[in-house]
Amino acid sequence: FQQTNMTLYEEYAAAEWATRYLVWMAITGSVLAVAAKLSTKQQLGAFLQWAGVAYSRVAKAIREIERKTFHVAGVLIPLWYQVMTSVYGWSERGCATFAGCVTAVVWGSELARLNVPAVQELFLKSPFGKIMREHEKDQLTGTAYFTLGCTLSIAMFPRDLAIVSLLYLVLGDMTAALVGVSFGGDAVVVKLGRSGKKSVEGSLGMFVVCFIICFSYFYDLHLSEYVAFVSAAAATLTELWSEDYLLLNDNITIPIVSSFALSWAFRQLAIGGCNSGVV
Repeated sequence: FQQTNMTLYEEYAAAEWATRYLVWMAITGSVLAVAAKLSTKQQLGAFLQWAGVAYSRVAKAIREIERKTFHVAGVLIPLWYQVMTSVYGWSERGCATFAGCVTAVVWGSELARLNVPAVQELFLKSPFGKIMREHEKDQLTGTAYFTLGCTLSIAMFPRDLAIVSLLYLVLGDMTAALVGVSFGGDAVVVKLGRSGKKSVEGSLGMFVVCFIICFSYFYDLHLSEYVAFVSAAAATLTELWSEDYLLLNDNITIPIVSSFALSWAFRQLAIGGCNSGVV
């Protein structure tokens, strides 16, 4: 039973492929982010129209790209986690403690910003102030919830499950936003979510990206496509319904629910393997 798929993901954590995978992903994301930052709005607009984005949507899509280029840096968190545990010998608990300290600092800074006018003014003049949504100027920003979601996932789940769920949060959620803003309602007019702000195109884009992430990360595990399907569906539905029905920011719920889904899917494979005589 120790060789079934329930324990395979734990053994997989030692594979060098995970580090190479995350390094490649971080480099690719950094190159795309830098390219977007160095491009003028005219160049970005021309590229978006070439990609099929309607002219009326280009300006909004450019603003969303400008915001999301900062979010790509989130890929560095799972890379940091992998490197610290596999290269430098940190324990998963040690990484969780460090992440908790960073989260405390972020939340402290956010509370200071909301309660001290001088800190708020300084923050709004910084590069971070330029990418804030209007409603975030007098509320906690997504960064506070993002760090909390990362910390909870790292603290509660085995490393590989936490890493994949964090990639879902960074890349999957980003895809849902970019695709939704650029193409939402073009092919399918039905809007999703209780408030009707989500699009089928955006949700489908997130599902595809999450599926690819999981399938490629666990590519050499038997029936990894099953794990990828279940967890990608869970992440997509969480992004769709979290704030409407769970009343929680999706930066917290996506990594937690995704990690639970990954764990459940691996356990189902382990039970199936055990029942079929896999040892």
